[in-house]
Amino acid sequence: MKANTLLLLRVSLGLLMLIWGVDKLVHVQHGLTVSQHFYLGAFNSAAVLKAFGIAQMALGAVIVLGLARRVAYPLLLAVTGVTLLGVWKSVIDPWGWYLKGSNALFYPSLIIFAAGLVLWAFQDEDRLVVGRARP
Repeated sequence: MKANTLLLLRVSLGLLMLIWGVDKLVHVQHGLTVSQHFYLGAFNSAAVLKAFGIAQMALGAVIVLGLARRVAYPLLLAVTGVTLLGVWKSVIDPWGWYLKGSNALFYPSLIIFAAGLVLWAFQDEDRLVVGRARP
């Protein structure tokens, strides 16, 4: 059961990275708006956003396949950690009772980050990966 659970967690997080990456390529204006609103315009260039999108898609594919986990999981935590920092108000005050600009829909960013920590912590027990001789 543990191996299947880690597989599901890994595939779902990897697919999330793929979806986010595709979104940066297909909906560039959306990405620019997100960058402006949540990250103080730090990524306010279509070219930079597209490069991040391609990198994020590659990271997602590597994670889905379970390759290079010792490198991929810290990168996953960096991406999801930056996202978590960008929406910190929504984690602390999801309903916006005290912090303006909060949104309960962004609270799962904390859960996604925590899921990445679980993958990293149990990577040696994640046996259902490409290239592994036995499950």
